[in-house]
Amino acid sequence: MRVLTRIATHAGGHGTISAMTPPVPAVLVADLPERAVLLDVRENDEWAAGHAPEAVHIPMGQLTQRLEELTTAFPDGPVPVVCRSGGRSARVTAYLLQAGRDARNVEGGMRAWAAAGRPMVAESSPAQPNATPRVL
Repeated sequence: MRVLTRIATHAGGHGTISAMTPPVPAVLVADLPERAVLLDVRENDEWAAGHAPEAVHIPMGQLTQRLEELTTAFPDGPVPVVCRSGGRSARVTAYLLQAGRDARNVEGGMRAWAAAGRPMVAESSPAQPNATPRVL
């Protein structure tokens, strides 16, 4: 994956190098179909708290081992990738593009999805049988 770097100079004259994700193609929540199939790359606890009903869950740390699942889940068109706010999904989008897959980062992530009033579901458990969906 191509990573851009920049040097930031602080008041003391010392420079730090930080990795940045290059700009990636993006899609607004408003431009996605109501029942969009998303690739959700958040962690298990974030997924359980609330996710889009049609989403496919592959945590970012497992993506390279589970890449073949994308062929079945997203046979046509770009893969809309989502996380909480768009940072992790931008990195995954960049990775997928480098791997030859068509992908789009969902601008604003699940926070934007929820703010737009899009449907969400939560995973129920014995401790929370009727959990209310929320974005962690």
